[in-house]
Amino acid sequence: MSEEQTLLQPYSKGNFETKNRVVMAPMTRSRADNPENKPTEGLQPVYYRIRSTAGLIITEGSQVSERAVGYINTPGIHSEEQVAGWKKVTESVHEEGGKIYIQLWHVGRMSHPDFHNGELPLAPSALNPNAQSFTPEGMKDTVTPKAMTKEEIRETVEEFRMAARNAVKAGFDGVEIHSSNGYLFHQFFNSTSNIRTDEYGGSIENRTRFFFEVLDAIKKEIPEQQIGARFNPSLHNLFGITMDENTIPTFEYIIKRLNEYELAYIHLSEPFTDVSEIPYAVKEIAKHFRPLYKGTLIINGDFDQEKGNKVIEDGYADLVAFGKPYISNPDLVARFREGIPLTDWDKDTFYTPGKEGYLDYEIKAEI
Repeated sequence: MSEEQTLLQPYSKGNFETKNRVVMAPMTRSRADNPENKPTEGLQPVYYRIRSTAGLIITEGSQVSERAVGYINTPGIHSEEQVAGWKKVTESVHEEGGKIYIQLWHVGRMSHPDFHNGELPLAPSALNPNAQSFTPEGMKDTVTPKAMTKEEIRETVEEFRMAARNAVKAGFDGVEIHSSNGYLFHQFFNSTSNIRTDEYGGSIENRTRFFFEVLDAIKKEIPEQQIGARFNPSLHNLFGITMDENTIPTFEYIIKRLNEYELAYIHLSEPFTDVSEIPYAVKEIAKHFRPLYKGTLIINGDFDQEKGNKVIEDGYADLVAFGKPYISNPDLVARFREGIPLTDWDKDTFYTPGKEGYLDYEIKAEI
């Protein structure tokens, strides 16, 4: 395919601009294997720099506090050391003319007491997701979490606000709220994981209240035109989430309400599993939610070059986020442009320490 393909065209809406429509999706890589859980010098700055031809890079999830962590060796954005580590990443990307947002993350009940000195992880309700957490001692079953008090909810809102402030200090172009994939916000959204009876549970408005409180808090630190949010509406039987008849109406409410803001974008995922037999699931996320949202829409989920071009040409999305292809093809944009076949990724090195499977994939196209 040539330069004329849609994925390679620049994009602009409001104050959000990208040099092409190829987005590097956020992906946990577990390379922050240091006592400070900061980006590791010599690893993350290089990893992101060589992918700077993407229209937008969204970093791996970065925990907003110690309480937010739930996976081994993930970088945070709540300490001075972490801010300094991320600053080296943003500088390396900007030197190459790239654009980079940080994904702000709180895993909620998907964590494990091993990360919290034996204390229970926080969640909207004391319901075990019956999943597994990747701890320093390997995969362990999740536990019944602690239902957050209203004070803990307020504290968590403040943690996200401070994380956004730190993101600005670190030089990021924007932030993405990780409100997806069974983590804390998704746990509040879902009526099978949120059985609260106060103003944070019950109705759709109540179950989404925490998210909008966080969004409004982050707006105090960074313009809303530099804020994105990620959602996975048809997630089912993964990460402790089970869909029910309230699920899609909840996400429809969220997406419609976000029209009242001037966000950089919303970032949606197509179903991770086959939901064709789930009567209340949406099988085609971009097609369903595009008419509901007037702003920029990024879509993600097993797209290749052909499908990526088509979803934009069909008018269902503005940009396409690629995950695993970006692991093994740091020159993805150039490969799309020059028609070079993609390199397969190695699952065994997705979450292992060091350079192997991280910095050693060959660059075959001229970046």
